[in-house]
Amino acid sequence: MKASADPADKQIYKFDSFVLDEGEKVLLREGERVPLTPKAIEMLIVLVRNAGLVLEKEELMEIVWPDTFVEEANLAVNISMLRKALGEMPGGGQYIGTLPRRGYRFAAEVRAIAAPVQFTTQVEAGRPQTEEPDSILDSGEWKTTKSSRRLFPGRVSPRSGAIAIISILLLATAAGTYFIFKGRTERQAQMQIKRLAVLPFRNQRPSDETDYIGFALADSVINSLDHLKSLVIRPSSYVVKYANQKKDPREIAKELDVNTLLTGSYLKEGDDLVVNAELADVDTGEKLWSESIKIMSRNLVELQDYVARKVVSGLRLNLTDVEGKRLVRTAAIDPVAYEFFLKSRYLLSTNNNQRAIELLEKSVALDQNNAVAWAYLARAYHINALQFSGDRADLSKAEANYEQALALDPDLSQARLMMAKLFTETGRVEAAVPILIELVKANPNLAEAHWELSYAYRYAGLLDESIQEGNRALQINPRLESHQFNTYLYTGDYAKFLESLPVREDAYVVFCRGLTQYYLGDTAQAAAAFDRAYELNQGSVITQIGKGFRLAIAGRNREGLQILNAAEARIAKTGSGDGEITYKFAQAYTALDDKASALRALDRSVDQGFFCYPYFAADPLLTNLRSSPECAIILEKARLKHEAFKRKLVALY
Repeated sequence: MKASADPADKQIYKFDSFVLDEGEKVLLREGERVPLTPKAIEMLIVLVRNAGLVLEKEELMEIVWPDTFVEEANLAVNISMLRKALGEMPGGGQYIGTLPRRGYRFAAEVRAIAAPVQFTTQVEAGRPQTEEPDSILDSGEWKTTKSSRRLFPGRVSPRSGAIAIISILLLATAAGTYFIFKGRTERQAQMQIKRLAVLPFRNQRPSDETDYIGFALADSVINSLDHLKSLVIRPSSYVVKYANQKKDPREIAKELDVNTLLTGSYLKEGDDLVVNAELADVDTGEKLWSESIKIMSRNLVELQDYVARKVVSGLRLNLTDVEGKRLVRTAAIDPVAYEFFLKSRYLLSTNNNQRAIELLEKSVALDQNNAVAWAYLARAYHINALQFSGDRADLSKAEANYEQALALDPDLSQARLMMAKLFTETGRVEAAVPILIELVKANPNLAEAHWELSYAYRYAGLLDESIQEGNRALQINPRLESHQFNTYLYTGDYAKFLESLPVREDAYVVFCRGLTQYYLGDTAQAAAAFDRAYELNQGSVITQIGKGFRLAIAGRNREGLQILNAAEARIAKTGSGDGEITYKFAQAYTALDDKASALRALDRSVDQGFFCYPYFAADPLLTNLRSSPECAIILEKARLKHEAFKRKLVALY
């Protein structure tokens, strides 16, 4: 029997505690509106209208999407959303049954009722209020946009309000973001990949209580979009410096090497938040989307989802099924927990690490299902161990929290990337590389994944592969600054390494310049650089190693050894250590003519997971060490690890 598509007389249907108004396209449960997306409500109407009948999948898709080619996953997403909204039937079981390889059937008894139903509107499309704003490329100031909406007015319970209410306005876009429209596939495949930066939103009324929203909103949108293959998006660490800056957007775009920008401003008024957002093509000056949105301030998660979907729609991205599904949030988010999470991200961006950990712990205690919150809690402990406490316990917490994040969401790219980095930095490069290889396969335009893979290959001595991945990362993002391109130093290409160093006067960068000059035999410039690095940060292990080199140049070996011994003792006390840095201890001890300490450090660096055998075998700084039998044994251990790793790598590909 053919399903009834769209009768002229719009009916009102009742089943159990629900009332479905076909004319108003509204579902009520005991008089209260159930939030559903436009496509989901259309699908429910078709199912209810044909209650008891089996509707084949193709038939249902043809009715709900009459003029659009969509993939079957869109149907499954909407069915899942309806089941979640309806819950179970009073006697148990699903309202919408699945018949394998056939289709779906609405299982409840349905009756039509004649009386109109009264309800309170919870979503209203606002009329144009003022003139359309100038483009961000013409003005740094915001006005009310032509399209103005108030989202989520009225009473919304904290938990129910967080289950994708945003989709009321835009799941046509949410599901539609991965529609493949007829005739567009080939043209879109040939389009240039969009490079996007999401800048921190500007607070129109700055205050300590609300300043966090600007960076947190941008960061959340970035996290929502960073898995898309058809988009290159700059990470939050690159855009945070533009917070509250009134700078020419074209200049920012040039600095970040992007061709599209998402910018915005916000104003908190009581419980409401007014957000102005604009997506623009920098090359053409075209506005791809702009809107003024008014929401309840506790609904920031819905705002994040809404903006992310609007970006996808505005950029006309052609997404895969998997990517599209990830844009449709199906799990509830506790709004208080989410606010803690957003505040913590802002604190991490300002290096207030300990307070960020406190808020993230509160966030995951309230909402244990937010995988991204677990990932950033892990990252906060990871940073704390490496940059602040040096505590091995923090690294253990970091690893456990990464595992929790990935248990909740195995495809979460941030967690996979950061966990791989943790493995590399704690001597488990063999565990890091498989994660990173899969990540670059799944996200070929994720520059940070290629960069971290370059980093891991360097640890294992695959220097050609490291250079290849590092260059690929820099092709995607020429402004990448995650770590220095040390591979050039290890291959003896000193001029190229110096050229690759950032121009900023960072202690580690200055140390690298000094070490390169030391390799080149320019001890005067090397000494000046080591001195400057130490001035910039005396507490850093790397600058203390540089001080050891500096004292070796001056012939003050005893003082140099005292500094290195003290630095090693501090690292040993914390129980942590980085194999690459430990190798630099070996180099400095050799320069200070302490072969026993140099051999000890070299052996420990290999045990800590740094087995860059080609570098060890050719490093001019170890020339005086390699003649000893003890060194030969250590180098053989590194070689065996290096060769074993290469064999495993062949299997991975």
